[in-house]
Amino acid sequence: MRQVLAAAVTTVPPDSTQQAVGYPTLFLLVLIGALVPVVPTGALVSSAAVVAFHRAAPFSMALIFVVAALAAFLGDVTLYWLGRRGMGSKNGSRWLAAIRDRAPEDRLAQAQQKLADHDVAVLVLSRLVPAGRLPVMLACLLAKWPLRRFARGDVPACLAWAATYQLIGVLGGSLFAEPWEGVVAVVALTLVISAAPGVWRRMRRSTP
Repeated sequence: MRQVLAAAVTTVPPDSTQQAVGYPTLFLLVLIGALVPVVPTGALVSSAAVVAFHRAAPFSMALIFVVAALAAFLGDVTLYWLGRRGMGSKNGSRWLAAIRDRAPEDRLAQAQQKLADHDVAVLVLSRLVPAGRLPVMLACLLAKWPLRRFARGDVPACLAWAATYQLIGVLGGSLFAEPWEGVVAVVALTLVISAAPGVWRRMRRSTP
């Protein structure tokens, strides 16, 4: 938690020298989070938006949106490309195995059905629904979507994702007088949202 807050505070620093470090840091963290979904990327974007809101910096807000959306897109496309390579390999790959491990059978079956019914539109929803991205990505891999087709659908998905979490940050910033209070609030909210699907699945399994 302390590392997340520190990254968020340095994302939109007061002078141009610190900004030159802060924005690449946000880019790298979101990119890594897209490849290895253990970094709370939504919390980072929301926290950066809180700080920019309190500094009344519209240019910083716009730059955070662009940086977050671009990093998320490049991470998704890279992971999908690695997954396609794994699908074509006899021995698979650790990237493909990682996607499979995070796509439970029930979620995968739902994703495949929704993909068949709604096509590219499912990609947009998959980035907005907690834990929805990787099952849909695996469904696209199993459906043998070419990289170009996946990338076209992922563009609006990443734009919608960045806008949603930035809006959460703006709302959080508007509710609290101090930036750190807004950062704590949005980090807690985004972590709860991310954890909710897993908790719900465990509760359903434990119910007789």
